[in-house]
Amino acid sequence: MENKEIARVLWETADLMEIAGEDSFRIRSYRNSATSIEGYPERIIDILKDENRKVTEIPGIGKRLASVLQEIVDRGSCERRDELLKKFPPTALEFLKIQGLGPKGIALIFEHHQITTMDELEQLCKDEKLRLLPRMGAKLEEKVLRSIAQYKMRTGRFLLSFAHEAAEELKKYLAETGGVEEITAAGSLRRGKETVGDLDLLVTGPNATEVLERFVAYPRVHEILGRGANKASAKVGREGLQVDVRALPRESYGAAMQYFTGSKEHNVAVRTRAVKMGFKLSEYGLFRADNDTRVAGESEQEVYDALGLAWIPPELRENSGEIEAAGEGRLPELIELKHIRGDIHMHTTETDGRASLEEMAEAAKNLGYEYVAITDHSKAIAMANGLDETRAVAFARQVRELNRQDRGIRIFSGLECDILKDGALDLANDALAELDLVIGSVHSHMNLEPAEMTDRLLRALECPSLRVLGHPTGRLLMQREPFSFDFDRVVMEAVKRGVHFEINASPERLDLNGNLVRSAKQRGAKFTVSTDAHHPKHLHNMWYGVVTARRGWLGPADVLNTLPAERFRNAIRHN
Repeated sequence: MENKEIARVLWETADLMEIAGEDSFRIRSYRNSATSIEGYPERIIDILKDENRKVTEIPGIGKRLASVLQEIVDRGSCERRDELLKKFPPTALEFLKIQGLGPKGIALIFEHHQITTMDELEQLCKDEKLRLLPRMGAKLEEKVLRSIAQYKMRTGRFLLSFAHEAAEELKKYLAETGGVEEITAAGSLRRGKETVGDLDLLVTGPNATEVLERFVAYPRVHEILGRGANKASAKVGREGLQVDVRALPRESYGAAMQYFTGSKEHNVAVRTRAVKMGFKLSEYGLFRADNDTRVAGESEQEVYDALGLAWIPPELRENSGEIEAAGEGRLPELIELKHIRGDIHMHTTETDGRASLEEMAEAAKNLGYEYVAITDHSKAIAMANGLDETRAVAFARQVRELNRQDRGIRIFSGLECDILKDGALDLANDALAELDLVIGSVHSHMNLEPAEMTDRLLRALECPSLRVLGHPTGRLLMQREPFSFDFDRVVMEAVKRGVHFEINASPERLDLNGNLVRSAKQRGAKFTVSTDAHHPKHLHNMWYGVVTARRGWLGPADVLNTLPAERFRNAIRHN
């Protein structure tokens, strides 16, 4: 059981305790423990197994919580959580995913209305009864209705990062079978979609069918959905991710990979092309239509070659012009993780990060980066102890001193500066001008009318120190929809002023998304790809940002932080 899963159980328990109106100190201790565990560099399960170690060595973990952690690791839950789930309907945890409610709001609903399902909550809003409760109102009721609609759309979807981690864990487990040549993830995970519905794993090798037996015996399998000669399906983990494992002969591996990677629209277009050329294409191979002679199938490359197409990177397979480009030799050279030379959006303990400036820089150096930009929050984020003008100027001075030392990595002074409701930046420009890199981001007032939000962003772009527009649409995947504004108008103004658009690699954001990235690129925009890391381990999320950039057809030249350190410095220098 990974730290993130343990932390989630603690968060859920704390939320249920708040719904029940329990002691605030105890609730806070569960939440603080969840935060500590989620960011802890070692696996909690390994510490618990080590007779010479104690989890009470972790800050915030006492003897009582240590026993709770052991219980969570042993059976996936804890006694207090189980008791509360008996007291409240099972959907209590689902209600917590509805934007605008929170534990106190849910407690109020349970106090006045005997509802147990999401449909009943939705009907409560449609009957305009939610607005009658204390501290609710018509606007919140509308917000809850919108959130319920979004929740229903995303049910059964998982973040790209969750699917990726699940796939890597399963691949490692299945490879222990022996006699396996390849285990590869296909489907929307391979295409880098921001959310994934299920997981497809394709296996080849002499013992490929034995992998199916090992899969259904996987300790995290909760429900076996099917087991045939060449395929096994099961629900995995508490979250219920459906995983399909297919055993394939080597000669059809490439055709199956092409077929199961998708997308459906891409496959239909490719099969239509095959038919016009006198072929039949399926997951078993490419065959001549007149005599069923096999033409290709062992590799994707030979399938696309036989159809007169260059091999198409999976991230582009959405039937959005990639087939025509492949046929005409116009596919772009896509950015790769190796092209990224620096991570330029991260936070430290100076505000809401979990590691010091030195620790973040050292972690980035260990990943092979040439430089980093430290971009803590500005003062508008009071709960994060954001920097005011005095602290920002002092920070710039501190970084200049650090760079006089030989640390093996260049550090740029930066700030993630809040874009206020009226579009002004949170700090005065004379302070911002002291910094190397200013990222402007919206963190509040996200429900403005589209015209007002557009004006807000346009005014922010007027700031002469602004270099990057951070997580430009404000979305949180499966939690918060992007705010509405005139995207094309903002892009054109950003291009005019030389402001880059961030592709935020945090798996919960992936903002901008691939479609908007491609649209902005076509209008001349340039980009950054950064992790928004709050802990050294978050620096590894860069891969998700790169995948998103690839989905937007970006090459290395489109991304600012592919530049060597000196050229990067010149590119962000104030005029």
